[in-house]
Amino acid sequence: MNNFFKWGAAAVLAFAPNASAAETVLILGEAGPNRGARAAATKWFAEQVTERSGGDLKVEIQWGGALFKANAAVQSIGDGVADLGTVIGVYYPQELVSYGIADLPLDNPDAWVGMRATHDLMTNSSQMQSALADLNLVYLGTYTTSQVNIGCKDAAIRTADDVAGLKVRGVGAYGKVFGDMGADMVRMSIYDAYQGLDTGLIDCSQGYSYAVSALKQGEVMTSYTLLNWGQVGGVGNVMNKDMFDSLSDEHQAILLETGSDMVDYFGRLLTTANAKAIDAMREQGIEIIEMADTERAKLLERGEGYLSDWVQRASSQGLDGEGLLTEYRALIAKYTAERDENGYPWAE
Repeated sequence: MNNFFKWGAAAVLAFAPNASAAETVLILGEAGPNRGARAAATKWFAEQVTERSGGDLKVEIQWGGALFKANAAVQSIGDGVADLGTVIGVYYPQELVSYGIADLPLDNPDAWVGMRATHDLMTNSSQMQSALADLNLVYLGTYTTSQVNIGCKDAAIRTADDVAGLKVRGVGAYGKVFGDMGADMVRMSIYDAYQGLDTGLIDCSQGYSYAVSALKQGEVMTSYTLLNWGQVGGVGNVMNKDMFDSLSDEHQAILLETGSDMVDYFGRLLTTANAKAIDAMREQGIEIIEMADTERAKLLERGEGYLSDWVQRASSQGLDGEGLLTEYRALIAKYTAERDENGYPWAE
């Protein structure tokens, strides 16, 4: 549905009995299903926007790729097929190279810390805002997969070197690092990892604790290693810039503030879900292994090459890649210290 038809519909509603003349209906496109933590956060965002605007703004969510698939989100939202929606950076390595900073294998294992750092960078950096504006997009808020860990069947990863020779389903740069260290990387969706582990097509699968629980992968795992490494965080809620610019300053502020608050809401959901998932794995008899700092350092060192690669790609697009990476690392350190000193905001 393009903006012309939506505005036309709004004009008709304005003259309808009992209709609010001020109501603006925003269509949100989501390629994922209406279930899980991200869906819960998206619904919370929609409800909060309506509540905070006193009903002036209404967000109508179209789930399951009804408007566009995940790999068409950037173009679709930019063209006004939807007013806002979810974009996943890994599907757009060139167009969203700026947002790809949140997917890098940094020392960034905490979901809330990572999202807060990403949100600050995306909202306060003129470079990031300009890069999205070129796509006719405005950033509102961010999601994350939470930290990347690895579960195995009949194998255990206690040291970084233990990955050598194992058949592994990988995730982005994290998978590439394992491949560099001698793992036999297998292209496979996280949704197929259960069968892959069960049949021996793979020995191990990189993934996320809450996903292990949701996809029942614990039934076919014997060990689960907490890598305490990083996360895939280039997943965000963006808006068509033309539509955003057409709104009042008050309504723009409501969307931006709700996007920021969603970080804390989603952080709480993920942190709670991950902790429960790990407890459930222990109860199933799965060995929970926490990688030692000395071994984790080997992963971080191996990941440096992919950071350099991102800096080069960002710089080739006119961004200050090195400066942005330095700023992002400083924000991760800032919010790590804030968490250590004050705890999570929902624990107050």
